[in-house]
Amino acid sequence: MKRLLIALLVLFSLSARAQQAVPPGYVLVDSLVFTPLAAVDSTLEGSTIFNVLPDGVEVRQSGTIRNAVETRIRSNRGKMVNGYRIRIFFDNSQSARTASEAALYRFKVLNPGISAYRSFSSPYFRVTVGDYRNKSEALAALGAIKQQFPSAFIVQERFKYPAMENRSAYRVDTLKVLKKVN
Repeated sequence: MKRLLIALLVLFSLSARAQQAVPPGYVLVDSLVFTPLAAVDSTLEGSTIFNVLPDGVEVRQSGTIRNAVETRIRSNRGKMVNGYRIRIFFDNSQSARTASEAALYRFKVLNPGISAYRSFSSPYFRVTVGDYRNKSEALAALGAIKQQFPSAFIVQERFKYPAMENRSAYRVDTLKVLKKVN
């Protein structure tokens, strides 16, 4: 019991000292650090492990297993998945066709690396962008897109399985930084 009490006192005094270490006129604030994740090597697209094994490596397995794996890969090529996209336009007015084309063109000019889709489902014209596997990817992209299209929102859609490569993938960490008080 005494040891626990002593440990708590030491931790409290260390945290009090850390707070006192902030120079006058400054405060500690949370800051986000975005670290890019490694992109998937596009040279491996369409390859199997058997195509990229180094010379001298021999794999012994039944031909039935290899055929089953190749059949599975072929059957998944056109697979539809539930994912997320960001809707930047949704309207049914008389000028909706022209406005949707303009929104699509504007988005493609501002964001050349992100896929964009225009659709019509009576009576609405829609423009959705991106192919996001999960909602967190869509939320990360939504922040940037909302600056250009303030009414943008996330929708769940079915689409063909998107490519693994995601050059905009990143990890977010939080750290404390000093900020000058005005």
